[in-house]
Amino acid sequence: MASGAHSLAPDHIPSTETLAAAPRPDHLLVAEMVQPGSRVLDVGCGDGALLRLLIKERGVDGRGIELSQSGVNASVAHGLSVVQGDADTDLTYYPDDAFDYVILSQTLQATRRPKQVVEDLLRIGRRAVVSFPNFGHWRTRLQFLAEGRMPTNANLPDAWYETPNIHLCTIRDFVDLVGLLGAQMERAVALDATGRPVRVNAPWWFWNLFGAQGVFLLRRS
Repeated sequence: MASGAHSLAPDHIPSTETLAAAPRPDHLLVAEMVQPGSRVLDVGCGDGALLRLLIKERGVDGRGIELSQSGVNASVAHGLSVVQGDADTDLTYYPDDAFDYVILSQTLQATRRPKQVVEDLLRIGRRAVVSFPNFGHWRTRLQFLAEGRMPTNANLPDAWYETPNIHLCTIRDFVDLVGLLGAQMERAVALDATGRPVRVNAPWWFWNLFGAQGVFLLRRS
């Protein structure tokens, strides 16, 4: 386990009863990792929910890039500065150190070149925040073993023939990628299926088994 990689999650994670009326737990965690007043690029920002949270709670100067036209329209309708673009091809146009933070929230698994995308995040931003569903979670393993079919769950809701996900990975896979890229993990948190943090000082194999998703704060070496 990497020294100093683990850190505490936010003091308050909403209960499952209040999630429908509150920000997502992973969004709250991402927001807690971002310093107030920072310049932020949200890659694959969807309808802009995370950007709105960051602007409201952290006072960031936020921008977004989103592949779907519907997501761009929804973001712009909320007054956000979001352009249509593809993480796999359009990040190359952003200059080095253009932002304090570049965020890739629940989008890594839908990219065609995840390694290159993470490299671009670390080039464009002084820090990168990456979150993704963990394909190594025990429920996913059990469903695959018991049924012999591609698993579906809250974090992976689509059937195999409809999913946008093309490069599913585990928490352990991502940790290996971070090492391959020579990046530093300033913070890492695994969230369980209810959105609560998995035991902070657990080894990676424990996170890989019981974490439904991982959230990582990275910086260049």
